[in-house]
Amino acid sequence: MPASYVHHRLTIAPRRWREAAGRLARHAQVYGIWRSQIGRPRDELAAITVWQDGRDAAAAEAALLADRTGIVAAVSESMAPTLRPTRDDPPTRQGNYAFRWFATPEAEWPEFLELCAQAWPGFEAAYDSQVIGLWRLSGRRTGGADEASGSHIAGIRSLLLTRRPDLAMWERSKMPQGAAEAAVRDTLSRRYDLCTWTAVHTTTLLTAADREDRARWT
Repeated sequence: MPASYVHHRLTIAPRRWREAAGRLARHAQVYGIWRSQIGRPRDELAAITVWQDGRDAAAAEAALLADRTGIVAAVSESMAPTLRPTRDDPPTRQGNYAFRWFATPEAEWPEFLELCAQAWPGFEAAYDSQVIGLWRLSGRRTGGADEASGSHIAGIRSLLLTRRPDLAMWERSKMPQGAAEAAVRDTLSRRYDLCTWTAVHTTTLLTAADREDRARWT
């Protein structure tokens, strides 16, 4: 059975995010935990869990939040990898991680995937950046509507997770230099012409070392 993934949006009590992040990985196979940087509340955590037994969003959330101390609310949704990731090894490099959400009409989905595949190698080479994964969201979720991930939007919803070294490279990637970078930007931009909705927020990865240190503080 292929591994299943679940995205979790966690609302943390004020100034309690360090404690919460330190506990989460004790109860689940955590693919990554990120703290919001731009575009979402500062005490919000995003987590992705990966499950070899194929469990759904409700079961994954129950395991992840076995200790809910300091966690005010949670919304979780099952999702499946598309072009990436091809393995469930978690990202480990610190940097600026962007969670970008898309809603694409079903008829446009194959072209959307093709444009991603075409653009990613050039994007990664030009900007010292990595495409971590592109997951298709299932619609099977806990916690009701989640407007931040476009749960109210029709079509195929997906989550693209990318890493840049820092915010300076985030800005740099918006301003292509030379023909090769312009071609990459044009291909990436054509994806938006296919979509009915998109949103993005940036985050900071909490590495395994961070979580181990913070776990000792609780």
